[in-house]
Amino acid sequence: MRYLVLFILAITMSSCIPVSFPPNFRDDGYKVKEAKSFKRNLPEKQAFIFVDTKDEGDFYDFINTKYELYDFEVNFEVPFRIEGHLHYLSFYEVKKVMTAVDIFGITDDIIHESHTYYVALTVMDNESKDCLNSSHPNYALVIQYLKDLKQEYLKTTEKSEENSGIKKS
Repeated sequence: MRYLVLFILAITMSSCIPVSFPPNFRDDGYKVKEAKSFKRNLPEKQAFIFVDTKDEGDFYDFINTKYELYDFEVNFEVPFRIEGHLHYLSFYEVKKVMTAVDIFGITDDIIHESHTYYVALTVMDNESKDCLNSSHPNYALVIQYLKDLKQEYLKTTEKSEENSGIKKS
């Protein structure tokens, strides 16, 4: 029993306490929520948010290439059609930081930080209505389109890495 108490005491004294957590999207691989509640500087619109496992800027390059934008207004109001209806896609690459504090200061660094990148997508229709609002008539179609777009992005990037011989860890 004494060894167990010493073991628990040793782990407690050398551990860190998380202060902030990045969100977890394990169930579906994405979450639809208000963009501003996810990150303060984002708009007050619903957003399709997912973890970006690729390098910062890769999603920009993907959208630029996919919609043939030639680096012109790539982030905002990219037009696309679903079943003949015109929609506008905007995206934000967001970095969220997880912070942990070493409460006993045993390690050299008292504050430990790690980060995760996310992509937040917003979609408006031709009348400037939020298509990711669950009451929008095209909500289900837009969600499916964004799921497919996300999968295409992840696969396209993986294929380009395989072709170049680069392997990400």
